[in-house]
Amino acid sequence: MRKLQIFLSLSIFIMAFIFLAFIPQHPAIVFQPNYTKEKLAYIQVKDEKTFQIKYTHSIHLSDVVESYKITPSQKLQQYELMYEDFAIGMPSNAEEGETFQQINGSYYIKNMKRIFPFFHIRIGQVIANHRLIYNNKEFPLSRTFEPGTSLKVEIRKLNYFDLWKGVNILESI
Repeated sequence: MRKLQIFLSLSIFIMAFIFLAFIPQHPAIVFQPNYTKEKLAYIQVKDEKTFQIKYTHSIHLSDVVESYKITPSQKLQQYELMYEDFAIGMPSNAEEGETFQQINGSYYIKNMKRIFPFFHIRIGQVIANHRLIYNNKEFPLSRTFEPGTSLKVEIRKLNYFDLWKGVNILESI
């Protein structure tokens, strides 16, 4: 009888552990490769709810910084765009409700309220050098993904299994 109780208790504990390992409960900024079998990469979101994607524009070879925040509904809101040159592919003014400013030679579009469930980026192969900026630290995405990789960027709750099999960008550098 005692062995049966131990077996049942141990079985319940193991099943509960396995069950909890697969419940999504850790909010993260997730970078999921679209067309390869590369592992997803993530940054667990704790207190800091903003991040930036910085890259070098392929035509005018100057930096562009897209700033995002995580909304209460777990979507991405682009709230600012910074660039250094007016040229092909860059906006010449702000949309309705946004503000356009020139500060120290750079152009800013602020007060943006562009909300996305996700967006896609392709890691530059030659010039772009895409970097993730989180908590004032830059993380080159080419250290985690092969140049040319297409990524889906989204906010997702990950379970322990996802955390274990994925790549924590903060720890991969």
